[in-house]
Amino acid sequence: MTSAAAITTALESLRDAGSGRSLLKLGWIQNPRLANGRAVFRLTLPGFAHSQQGRIADEARAALLAVDGVDEVQIELAPQAPGGHQGAAIGAAGHGAPAAAAGQLPERQPIPGVSQVIAVSSGKGGVGKSTVAVNLACALAQSGLKVGLLDADIYGPNAPTMLGVADRTPEVRGEGASQVLTPIESCGIAMVSMGLLIAENQPVIWRGPMLNGIIRQFLYQVEWGERDVLVVDLPPGTGDAQLTVAQAVPMAGVVIVTTPQQVALADARRGLAMFLQMGIPVLGVVENMSAFIPPDAPDKRYALFGSGGGRQLAGEAGVPLLAELPLEMPVREGGDAGRPVVLSAPESATARAFASLATTLVQAAQPVAA
Repeated sequence: MTSAAAITTALESLRDAGSGRSLLKLGWIQNPRLANGRAVFRLTLPGFAHSQQGRIADEARAALLAVDGVDEVQIELAPQAPGGHQGAAIGAAGHGAPAAAAGQLPERQPIPGVSQVIAVSSGKGGVGKSTVAVNLACALAQSGLKVGLLDADIYGPNAPTMLGVADRTPEVRGEGASQVLTPIESCGIAMVSMGLLIAENQPVIWRGPMLNGIIRQFLYQVEWGERDVLVVDLPPGTGDAQLTVAQAVPMAGVVIVTTPQQVALADARRGLAMFLQMGIPVLGVVENMSAFIPPDAPDKRYALFGSGGGRQLAGEAGVPLLAELPLEMPVREGGDAGRPVVLSAPESATARAFASLATTLVQAAQPVAA
C-alpha cells in the first residue's frame, strides 16, 4: 500500500527554477499526504516565484501519478496575501509592514537596523542609473560606512552582474511568511536582487501587486543587520516600484540620474516631479556620461551627449548638481567584470567623482529617525 513517505519522496525532485533548491526544503510544498488513492499537498509560493506555479503543478502531478497507488492529485493553493501576491518564501508584509486598510496608504515603516535610505532613480533607461547606484554604494562603503544595496529593478536586475555575484543564491531561513533572506556580501556591501532568485534568462512577467510584494519583502524581510545607509536602485520611470518604495519606507532622499541630452532630461523632469509631489526630498541631480575621456588621451573631453543638461535640470528644480560623471572605458569594463570602477580603477576620473559624490551625499542626507 502506498505511504505518505512515498508521496514525499516523489516530490523531492521538484526544484525552484531560480535557485535550484528543493521546494520541500524551501517550504513551498507543505503537508504532503495520501487519502484513498489521492495525493494531496499545499503549494505556497512567494510573490517572486508565482510565475512558476503552472510548471510546478504540472511536474508535481506527473511525479505523483507515477507512484503506485496514486490515482489522483489534489493541489491546495495558499490564499492570496494582501496586495495580490501569494504567501511568500520570504514573507508578505512582516517586520512592521502591515497591509493598509482599504482606501488608505500604509504608514511608512523604518527598516530595523537601517539608519537611512537613499534611492537612485532615473526618468528613462540607459542613462547608467544602476552603474551610479552600485558605484555609489561601493564608494560609501569605502568611506567607512556599513552599506546595503537593494536592487529594486525587478524586471531588469543588473546589480548581481556588476558586483560579480550573478552565480550565487542567497540563503533563506524559516518557512512560509516567517522566512528571512540573507543578503549576498560583495565589494564591501550587502546586496539583494531579483537577479539572485531567478534563472539567468528567466523573464519576470508581473503586474503591479506582485511587484509591490517582492519589493516590500526585500525591504522588511531581509536580514540587513546594522546599516548606515541602504541604497535602493529603482527601475526607470514613475511606476509601481517607485510608488511602493516611496510609500513604504522613510527616505533620506532620492538622487536623480540623467545624461545631458534633452530626451533624457524630459523624462528626468517627470521623475523628479513625482518624488517632490510625494514629499520625498530630492538630494540632487547626477549627470552621467557628461563627457567621454579617451584612454589614449586622458586630458581630452568629448561631450558625446551634449553638455549642461544636468546643471539645467538642477537649476530648474532648485536642487544641487551633485556630480558630473565622465564616461570612461573602465566603467564599462568594471561593470561587466563584476568589479565596479571605484574598486577596479580607483585613480580614474570616474572613481574620484564617485568618491566626491559619496562625501557630498553623506553631508546632505540626514539620518531617518526610527
